[in-house]
Amino acid sequence: MNSIRKSNPQKRDILFLCLTGIFITALVFGNIVGTTKFITIFSFEMPAWLRSITPSLVRDGKTYTMSIPVGLVAYPFTFLVTDLISELFGRKKAQMVVWIGFFMNMYMLFLMSVGHWFPNTYGVSGGLNLFEGVYDFVIANTISSMIAYLIAQSVDVRLFHFWKRVTKGNYLWIRNNGSTMFSQLVDSTAILSILYFSGNLGDNITNLYLLGILIINSYLFKFLFALFDTPIVYAAVWFFKDYDEDPEGYKLFKS
Repeated sequence: MNSIRKSNPQKRDILFLCLTGIFITALVFGNIVGTTKFITIFSFEMPAWLRSITPSLVRDGKTYTMSIPVGLVAYPFTFLVTDLISELFGRKKAQMVVWIGFFMNMYMLFLMSVGHWFPNTYGVSGGLNLFEGVYDFVIANTISSMIAYLIAQSVDVRLFHFWKRVTKGNYLWIRNNGSTMFSQLVDSTAILSILYFSGNLGDNITNLYLLGILIINSYLFKFLFALFDTPIVYAAVWFFKDYDEDPEGYKLFKS
């Protein structure tokens, strides 16, 4: 194992950079497009017993539709990537990527602000109103989402390694789901609560009960994604097992 790892430092670096790139791209994409569009993941007609216990806010009569902001499509991939980095490279590198993602979003916010501050060249700009609309949206949402992101991703990394120590490196599905499912609940609760108390949610969300329903509906998509990404994590860890450099020394797959 040691000889394989020592002979491929460049490939390990490329793997780490690719995972980091996927992480940052998903994060920036989610913050830019955010709630500019809502998409339907699935829809079904609810039976009477389920309809009776489902608040009307999250259904249309008999029909339940999982409708999510388009920015949310990319966000669960950030948890998938941090779990992979945690497994293959260790806690410190995973936490480092979390901080890099935070500062890259602040950098993106700075660049957009510079573009907003400079005067418009009249008669040349092809989408001024579009740019200003996106800028106003990003300013209103990025800071709150980054606070929630930093909390949730840090919780995810620490929980992942807590379960890894408890299970002595076995049962990847426990640390993958045990960290991601809880940290994504933290994320949904934090960002929607911040938006609620800052007055940046819709006019229909007028009390904590409705906020709670919104949090549950948002979390449901992330919860399902966490279930489905477990075989992806297993496959990726097995495929990249030769580049595993986790300093804790736990190896799920032996080379």
